[in-house]
Amino acid sequence: MRSGNRIGIVGAGIAGLACAKVLSRAGFSVEVFDRTPDVGGVWSATRHYPGLRAQTSKNTYHFSDHPMPAEWPRVPDGQQMQEYLAGYVHRFGFENALRLRTEVVAADPVDGGWLLEIRDGDGIHRTSCDHLVIANGVSSEPAMPYFRGEDAYQAGGGALGHASQFVDVEAVRDQNVVIVGYGRSACDLAEAVSHVAASTTVVARRLTWKVPRKPAKGIDAEQLMLTRTGAAHFRHQEPGRFERFLHGPGRSFRESNLDLVQALAAKRLRLDELGLMPQGRIEEIADQSVSVATEGFYEQVAEGRISVRRESTIAELHVGQSGPTAILSDGERIAADIVVCATGFQQRVPFLTPYIQRQLTDDNGNFRLYRHILPLGVPHLTFAGYNSSLISALGAEVGAHWTAALLTGDLALPGLEAMAEHTDHRLAWLEERTRGKHAHGTAIEPFAIQNLDDMMADMGVKLPRGARAAQWVRPIRPAAYQVLGNRRSAAPVPPQGAPVAEGAYAGDA
Repeated sequence: MRSGNRIGIVGAGIAGLACAKVLSRAGFSVEVFDRTPDVGGVWSATRHYPGLRAQTSKNTYHFSDHPMPAEWPRVPDGQQMQEYLAGYVHRFGFENALRLRTEVVAADPVDGGWLLEIRDGDGIHRTSCDHLVIANGVSSEPAMPYFRGEDAYQAGGGALGHASQFVDVEAVRDQNVVIVGYGRSACDLAEAVSHVAASTTVVARRLTWKVPRKPAKGIDAEQLMLTRTGAAHFRHQEPGRFERFLHGPGRSFRESNLDLVQALAAKRLRLDELGLMPQGRIEEIADQSVSVATEGFYEQVAEGRISVRRESTIAELHVGQSGPTAILSDGERIAADIVVCATGFQQRVPFLTPYIQRQLTDDNGNFRLYRHILPLGVPHLTFAGYNSSLISALGAEVGAHWTAALLTGDLALPGLEAMAEHTDHRLAWLEERTRGKHAHGTAIEPFAIQNLDDMMADMGVKLPRGARAAQWVRPIRPAAYQVLGNRRSAAPVPPQGAPVAEGAYAGDA
């Protein structure tokens, strides 16, 4: 018998844990399912690829009410991030809500909720919930390209896999390693394995701009990427006053600033010298998401320990008398005992029926989620963590408060038609602005602060004036958002069958 306020959460990563903590404190009974043996999502010990680190510092990448230990390094590694999230669960006491080593294999809508089919060590079972939160992460299903000849390559002794499956650097000692991609995980992996591999080659279809952690003395990357002033240098769909100035009368000032950042990045990373200058302007880092340069990567390129084949792809994998090789699109053959694909992830929810999945996305596969949370055609369902950014922990926490306010009827939203129009307009803008490279509507860089503002405004909560003013010149500080936990108590959870406030959740009312 359901109590009328049971919440099922799929995923025990950052977003799922934030939802579990916030929703349980709002009076809901919460159950969190994850197929891994530990919490963490992308930070699970099962996915610690060599070189894995946070992109931003411990000063910005944490929950508002759970700072990282002062003695930790400025940029925590993968193991520390997993420990941090396990500590979050322990501190707020919701270990009993976790169902680890438990995979949700199917979720079907039923009258007033969801019927879940789950698989654990004892087999397949069924359970139910009144509301389902999908927090499976935008980096949960590896995207693997197909290479001509890959079956014969593997049968002949070559190894092929995705970066998320590669967790042991010793496995590549004295091997010829080829890494496909040029994103953060590709560069992290390349730098880590280059110290032990016989050769390390990065095959990059397109070089993208990276921002050094310290572009110049006295300048920190977070000052450029995680302040309101930095974000205003990129045109938002709904620009504010200062942004309109920078893209209007102050355009020359804006362009000069970006040119300076580009010059500093190129000089600091020695891009010209190494032949790794990307095509286009650094403003294009906003195409998908901002990437911080991997420490040591360009130094290893300079020393010849890493070789980058730019504007290239693998045309075929082959095993011959000389051993496993990769044949590139320009005809070059390179030794390739191991090929690691750092080629990203598919944004999909495999445990939902095809019919439900079609209700969630547009014709281009973009998730149609209002505020990156609320699907407009499927009741009793919300998403968490689909606003991926450099401050994902804070974005997930604010999103969890938004969801709690939604479910308690303490959130006044526009009507369905207005929300649909707003969502579709945003997706069309992203599609045009990034030429389709915006991770199916789930990446929000460089507008993470604006996303927080939107959710806060919906909840009628304002940051302290001083904290908001400081964000113009200082990187965002999560502690300022504790104001959400201090907001007026949410309305009581309505009993099953009772309507929520008008306009609060039209799909469930």
